[in-house]
Amino acid sequence: MRTIKFLLQKEFRQIFRNKSILAMVIFMPVVQLLILPLAANYEVKNINISVIDNDHSSCSQKLISKVTASGYFTLTGYNYSFKQAFQLIEKDEADLVLEIPQGFERNLVRENEQQLFIAVNAINGTKANLGGAYLASIIRDYNSDIRLDLIEAGRFNRQPTATIVSSNWFNPLLNYKLFMVPGILAILVTMIGGFLTALNIVKEKEVGTIEQINVTPIKKHHFILGKLIPFWILGNVVFTLGLLVAWLIYGIVPLGSVLLLYGFISVYLLAVLGFGLLVSTFCDTQQQAMFIMFFFMMVFILMGGLFTSIDSMPEWAKVFTMFNPVSYLIEVMRMIMLKGSGMKDILKQLGTIALFAIVLNSWAILNYKKTS
Repeated sequence: MRTIKFLLQKEFRQIFRNKSILAMVIFMPVVQLLILPLAANYEVKNINISVIDNDHSSCSQKLISKVTASGYFTLTGYNYSFKQAFQLIEKDEADLVLEIPQGFERNLVRENEQQLFIAVNAINGTKANLGGAYLASIIRDYNSDIRLDLIEAGRFNRQPTATIVSSNWFNPLLNYKLFMVPGILAILVTMIGGFLTALNIVKEKEVGTIEQINVTPIKKHHFILGKLIPFWILGNVVFTLGLLVAWLIYGIVPLGSVLLLYGFISVYLLAVLGFGLLVSTFCDTQQQAMFIMFFFMMVFILMGGLFTSIDSMPEWAKVFTMFNPVSYLIEVMRMIMLKGSGMKDILKQLGTIALFAIVLNSWAILNYKKTS
C-alpha cells in the first residue's frame, strides 16, 4: 500500500501540473453535454416540399394548407410543371414533390378516390423516409376530413370502429433529450477515461521516465494500479459533472438509485481504463495510442446503440456488440435513469462489465514489460 501511495502522489502531481488534462476533464465534457443533446435531434423538421397544383380547387388548397400547417414541411416551391419542381430537388432546395392532378376535387366527389404523386429526394434516406411517412399521415387525415365534408349526413352510415388509446411510458412527452443525454454522458465518460489512460504510459516512454521506474523494485501490478486509480477518480468526477448538467440544464433526475448508478459506473471505468492501459502497453508513441484508441472508440460509439438501435442491426453486428462495453453502459444508463431499474435488472450487464474489467486489466499487467 505504501508503494501505491507514492505512485498515486506522483500521478496526481503530474495531472494537476498539466493544465490541458484538467481542461479536458472538467471543461470539455460540460460543454459537449450542453451542445450535443441540442444538436443530436432525432425529430426531422423543416422538410422542404414543392407542390404542383394542377387542379386549383378548394380541396387542393385545403390539402396544401394542411401540409404546410403541420409544422414539419416548408413550402419552397409552387410550380406549374414537374420539370420545374424536379429542378428544385436537383439543387437540393426541395426534399419532396407533391403533384396534385387535374380533376382532383371532381374525382373525389364522383368516384370517391384520386391518386396523388409524391417524388422523394432519397439521398438522405432517413429524411426521405420520415418525410414520406409524415406526408402520408397528413394525407390520411385529410382523407378522413374530406370524407366527412363531402358525404351527406343522411347518407352516412356509421360503421363500427376501433379506437386506440395510447400511453407513453418512461417518456410521456416524447422528449428526445431524455433518450440522448444519458447515452451522450456514457460516451463522454468512455472517451475521457479511455484516451487519458491510453496516453499515460506512452508519455512515460516518450519522456524517458519509464526507464527510471523500471529499475525500481515496483511490481507490475503496483505500477498499473498507480496509473489506474487517479483516472478512475477523474472518471467519476466527469460522471458527477454530467449528472449535474443533466439535472440543472435538462431537468433529468434519475428515477432509479443514484448509488446503483455510481456502482455500475465504477466497475465500468475499471474496464475502460484497463482497455486504455492495455493499448498503451502495445504502443511506443502517443500518436500510435491516439490512432488506435480513435479506431476503437469510433466503432464502440457507432455500434453502441446511441444513434441506431442494436435490435435493428444485422446478426453479425449484434454479436460484435456483445464485446462492446459502451453498449452495456448506454443500456444501463437509460434503464436506471429513465426506467428506474434496480440491481436485479442490471445483474447481467454488471457481470459482463466486471468480466471485461478483470480480463483487460490482467492482460495489461501481463503485457507490461518491466525490465530490471
